[in-house]
Amino acid sequence: MPVPIRRLVVALTVCCALLAGATACGSGSSAAKDNAAVVAAATTPSSSSTVEKQKLSKTRFVANAGLAAGATYQWIVKPWKAGKFKKGAKGRKLALVKAALAGTFAYNRLKAAKRNAEGDPTLSKALAPLSAGIESLKNLPSKLRKGDSTDATAGSFEDIINKVKDAGKSAGAPVTDKVPSTSQLSGG
Repeated sequence: MPVPIRRLVVALTVCCALLAGATACGSGSSAAKDNAAVVAAATTPSSSSTVEKQKLSKTRFVANAGLAAGATYQWIVKPWKAGKFKKGAKGRKLALVKAALAGTFAYNRLKAAKRNAEGDPTLSKALAPLSAGIESLKNLPSKLRKGDSTDATAGSFEDIINKVKDAGKSAGAPVTDKVPSTSQLSGG
C-alpha cells in the first residue's frame, strides 16, 4: 500500500524536531541525568510519600533555578560586563533583545523554582525572603528591551540569581548554571 507523501513529510519533520530537541538538551551525562530527573519528577504518581515529594521538589527547584541562572549569566550578565548594552556598542540591539528574552525566561523559571520550593520545608524557608525580589524582576525584561537603565537592570538579575543560589545551597540543594538553548528561550 503506497503511503501518501504528506504523511512521509510530516513523519520526517517530527523525527527531525525530536532529534534536534534531544540534541539541544545537552551533550553531557549530567545533563541527561538532570533531564531524566525532571521527566521522572513530572511523571511520578501522586501516591508518593512525603519524603519522595520533598526530594522531587528539590530536584525540580535545582533544574528550574539552574536554567534561570544559566540564562541570566549567558545573555544578561556576560554581555553587560562586556559593555554590549552601552549606547553605540556594536551589536547592542541584538544583545538587548536576547537579554530581554533571557530575562523573561529567567523570571518564568524563578517563579517555577519558587513553586517547587514550597514542597520542601527547608527550601521554602530559605526562599521566603526572596519572593519580593523575584516578583520585582517581572517588569525588568521590558526595560532591557527598551534599553532603559541597563546597568541597574542587569545588576538586579545578577543579585536575585545569586541570592536564589545561596538559598538553595543553604537548604542542601546547590544550584549550578545550565545554559538553555535559544529555542528554549524563545519558547518559554
